[in-house]
Amino acid sequence: MRKLAVLCAFILVLPHFVLSRDPNLNDDVLGLIVFKADLHDPSSKLVSWNEDDNSACNWEGVKCNPRTNRVTELALDGFSLSGRIGRGLLQLGSLRRLSLSKNNFTGSLNPGLARLKSLSVIDLSENGLSGAIPNEFFQQCGSLRAISLAKNSFSGEIPPSLGSCTTLAALNLSSNKLSGSFSGGLWSLNGLRSLDLSDNLLEGEIPKGIERLYNLRTLTLQKNKFSGSLPEDIGGCLLLKSVDLSENSLSGNLPDSMKRLTMCSSVNLRSNSLDGKLPAWIGEMTSLQFLDLSSNRFSGEIPESIGNLIALKELIFSRNNLRGNFPASMVECKALVSTDFSRNSLTGNLPSWIFELGLESISVSGNRLTGSIEIPAGSEDRVYPNFRFLDFSVNLFSGEIPSNIGLLSNLQFLNLSTNSLTGEIPTSIGELKAMDVLDLSDNRLNGSIPSEIERAAALKKLSIDKNSLAGVIPTQIGKCSSLTLLTLSHNNFMGPIPTSIANLTNLEILNFSFNNFTGTIPKNLSNLPHLVSFNISYNHLQGELPAGPFFNTIPPSSLSGNPSLCGSAVNRSCPAVLPKPIVLNPNSSSDSSDPGSFNSNLHHKKIILSISALIAIGAAVMIALGVVLVTLLNLRVRSVTSRSAVAITLSGAGDDDNYSRSPATDSNSGKLVLFSGDPELSTGTHALLNKDCELGRGGFGAVYRTVLGDGRPVAIKKLTVSSLVKSQEYFEREVKKLGKISYQNLISLEGYYWTPSLQLLIYEFVSGGSLYKHLHENTASSSFLLWQDRFNIILGIAKSLDHLHKMNVIHYNLKSSNVLIDGSGEPKVGDFGLAKLLPTLDRYVLSSKIQSALGYMAPEFACTTVKITEKCDVYGFGVLVLEIVTGRRPVEYMEDDVVVLCDMVRGALEEGRVEECIDPRLRGEFLGEEAVPVMKLGLICTSQVPSNRPDMAEVVNILELIRCPAESPDSLG
Repeated sequence: MRKLAVLCAFILVLPHFVLSRDPNLNDDVLGLIVFKADLHDPSSKLVSWNEDDNSACNWEGVKCNPRTNRVTELALDGFSLSGRIGRGLLQLGSLRRLSLSKNNFTGSLNPGLARLKSLSVIDLSENGLSGAIPNEFFQQCGSLRAISLAKNSFSGEIPPSLGSCTTLAALNLSSNKLSGSFSGGLWSLNGLRSLDLSDNLLEGEIPKGIERLYNLRTLTLQKNKFSGSLPEDIGGCLLLKSVDLSENSLSGNLPDSMKRLTMCSSVNLRSNSLDGKLPAWIGEMTSLQFLDLSSNRFSGEIPESIGNLIALKELIFSRNNLRGNFPASMVECKALVSTDFSRNSLTGNLPSWIFELGLESISVSGNRLTGSIEIPAGSEDRVYPNFRFLDFSVNLFSGEIPSNIGLLSNLQFLNLSTNSLTGEIPTSIGELKAMDVLDLSDNRLNGSIPSEIERAAALKKLSIDKNSLAGVIPTQIGKCSSLTLLTLSHNNFMGPIPTSIANLTNLEILNFSFNNFTGTIPKNLSNLPHLVSFNISYNHLQGELPAGPFFNTIPPSSLSGNPSLCGSAVNRSCPAVLPKPIVLNPNSSSDSSDPGSFNSNLHHKKIILSISALIAIGAAVMIALGVVLVTLLNLRVRSVTSRSAVAITLSGAGDDDNYSRSPATDSNSGKLVLFSGDPELSTGTHALLNKDCELGRGGFGAVYRTVLGDGRPVAIKKLTVSSLVKSQEYFEREVKKLGKISYQNLISLEGYYWTPSLQLLIYEFVSGGSLYKHLHENTASSSFLLWQDRFNIILGIAKSLDHLHKMNVIHYNLKSSNVLIDGSGEPKVGDFGLAKLLPTLDRYVLSSKIQSALGYMAPEFACTTVKITEKCDVYGFGVLVLEIVTGRRPVEYMEDDVVVLCDMVRGALEEGRVEECIDPRLRGEFLGEEAVPVMKLGLICTSQVPSNRPDMAEVVNILELIRCPAESPDSLG
């Protein structure tokens, strides 16, 4: 009966309920269901949206007005939704806030959204929307106060109708692909508090009129292509708190009106072309907490007024042309936490306020600071717990490393490299237990590595190259288990490599080259799982390399200069280890307890000693016979060589054999053929084996210097690919072809020497040294290559390659160490065509033997389906061009990265800073308009696709046009 009563009551009130219900209530439900129908909801976030509901107020992401039950807010941020933003949302007549950020919506922007009269906030950021922003979107923007379309793919220009949205307080169009000039209509939005157009393709000048935005608090225009000067009236925006115009192409001085921005806390003008002196009025911007003027062209001294910025926390003046001393007034900047003055021309001593202010980070790298580095001690228990980052590298600091360096107890990064520091590494270095990176390289330090280094357990990178350190490596270094980089090259370390290195299981790069290490390489180093670079060249190590996949493929250059190392990686077989002879006692079965066993054992010992003595005597006799035999053979070889030298005649068998040569009838003698001149070697063939005559080593073998009988010096290349040469006939045929190649920029092949086990190539001798040494090793000013020298070298190399290609010869092995410079500064390219001496152009052999210099090898060597052509020479030439212009190696190992020269220059070109890549030693020299086009040409030559690279004939033409730009269009500029 009770249920029946309730039902009757409900029936009685139902007509009243229907009549009083809002007739628009179903519009919200209908609109959201239609909107949902266009979406893909992989996370089922909208499962609560049910079309049978009378209200959407309890749905996920929906908020309503409790009085009217109308939808006022739709917030679906980060729901992983995809699809298009459909017309269903146009039904939400009371919607005030629409936020669909961090989803995967695509398609164009629906201009109808702005017609929702109640809508005040639209946030569609971080989606995949694209196309142009419709002009009508802003024509009916109603009551909109905040619009964010950031991090999408919108393109085209900013619609001019934007100026009609007078109610806007915040506009964010950042991280899109918007282009065109700055819309002057923006200055009419005088209610605007925040404007962000950063990370687009906008260009042109920023027009005047910004002072009309008197409510503006935040201005962000970074990462565009704006040019010209800063707006002179920017100081009229008195409420500005943050200005970011970084990474543009702005120029000129800082406008004086900026001193009126006394409420501004952050100014970022990094990476522009602003110039002039830093104005003294900068000290009037007393609210500044962050100031970044780095990577500009500011000059002069840092003004003393900088000390007035008592709220300043971070100051970055790096990469400018600032000079003079640090202002003493900076001691007043008590809030300062981080500062960067690197890459300027500052002088004087290190200011004391660096430690007095308790900074967390400071970099003064790349200046001309002098004097010693002193850490004020104060009381005995005083420490500096705030320091995290300290970079004093590339200055002129002298004296010793402070013995109390341990006071910087929480230091994580310390770089004192490239100074003139002396003395020993202090033991207190072990107190830096939070240290990640320690770089003391390129100083004058002596002594040894303190064993206390083991306490720096967090150390990841340790570099102490290019010092005068000596002694043995402490075994305690194996306790620095976090190390990923350990470089000790160019010192005087001695003794064995400690086996505890194998405990550094995170190690990736190890460089012990150019020291005096002895003994064998620990076999347990093969257990290092992350090792990618291991260089022990130029020591006194011996024995066999550790086994394992890494050491089986290690580049020979990482092992060179250790003549006693053996194994496949150094092309030197290891001597066989014979087991010790076993001496058996024929009476060993007798009982040792026998009373006569003593005499019996004594008798057996005498037998064993007699056998040992006989073995020793026999060995001595064999050695003596061997010495006599070797002496006789040497006398015979010298006799044969002498007879060969005397018997050399000029053959008239034909043009192909019109050479001076020695008889080859005796199978025990070699065949010496010279293409011209007196073939007799004045010092005898034994000079070829004299280490004192060695000039260098490369992928094909060692090179020695000797003199012909006519007094002419020659260079002899002793080939190490003997086992790969097919036959004498094949070898001689190919060498004679190379001997016919003559060009002013090619090292001429003078002749050859053949035996089945030894092949020699005889070249003209070039006395000026290799291009590699001129670029990377010589420090004397007399050997420095000026720009015109470098351009002539590039042009000469290009002409030599063009000549080779016209004769159907591919070089295969172009690199700076194979280019020699003669007495007149002309380049001479060597080692060309030697790959043809191999019976097949095996790519593995080419990559490991010939292309041993990392960075020059064209990418097609790694693809067996791509034909190797002259274009691989073009690629190597392009790398060589970049190396000559930048003065940097093709591949460089940095503190936490590997820098590939091609990628570095290409990235700089894309960012509009390619001029920064030019060799710093050329600064101040007139480069004309040649250096940048030459670098661009180098990048074209290093295209990944061979067909996109020009021919060398085209390269020569382009270089000649660059030198004479008046005669050609500026195609590369």
